[in-house]
Amino acid sequence: MKLTIKGFVDISLVDWDGKVSSVVFLPNCNLRCPFCQNAKLVLHPEELPTISFEEITERLAKMKKWIDGVVITGGEPTLHLDLPLFCRKLKDLGFKVKLDTNGTNPRVLQKLIEEELIDYVALDVKAPLNEQKYSEATGVKTEKLLKEIINSINLLQNGKVDYEFRTTVVPLIHTKESIEEICKALKGCKKYVIQNFRPGETIDPRFSKVKPFSRAELDDYVKIASKYISNVVLRT
Repeated sequence: MKLTIKGFVDISLVDWDGKVSSVVFLPNCNLRCPFCQNAKLVLHPEELPTISFEEITERLAKMKKWIDGVVITGGEPTLHLDLPLFCRKLKDLGFKVKLDTNGTNPRVLQKLIEEELIDYVALDVKAPLNEQKYSEATGVKTEKLLKEIINSINLLQNGKVDYEFRTTVVPLIHTKESIEEICKALKGCKKYVIQNFRPGETIDPRFSKVKPFSRAELDDYVKIASKYISNVVLRT
């Protein structure tokens, strides 16, 4: 298997609600979100050490009694041709699999769902679903990508795999109005997660020291989201 793995966390209590998980990080992304905190994984993955699949399976074997599943994140995992094979191997080892994705590859997502290779999907909805705002939030032109993202959203809402939509809320990008726009588009979805931005090393250095939203501001966003979606979760 040619899949390149650039990071691994043995135990996480925060990457899959209600489950103890291990986390696998895959490199590269087709977006350039200015607030992204995995800058090196996206821009310069060659500077990070590569972890072999054999090492991953050995470490997972040791964790099997303690974890409920494996989270595959990035970067953008669906860019990797060997992703379905990797998911199958994890399933064969007896693990549930969660996929984190930006939704730009609905055909890959559909294949994973149809072949029952994933148990849960977290799809990041970066901004209101219009080209100008999505391009601002992702750092790339999204005219064609946005159609694919909407297809992925519809696939999850009308499909059989469990899922959540989530938005990392970032000062300079998100407002009460933008959260309302997002939630109108996602109305009736199973679960919507609001995540607070955390400053640090970001793709655009301007965001590295941006002050996150206050708890009061986040609570306002939850109230707005709750008008359209019954299950809203805040992650601070």
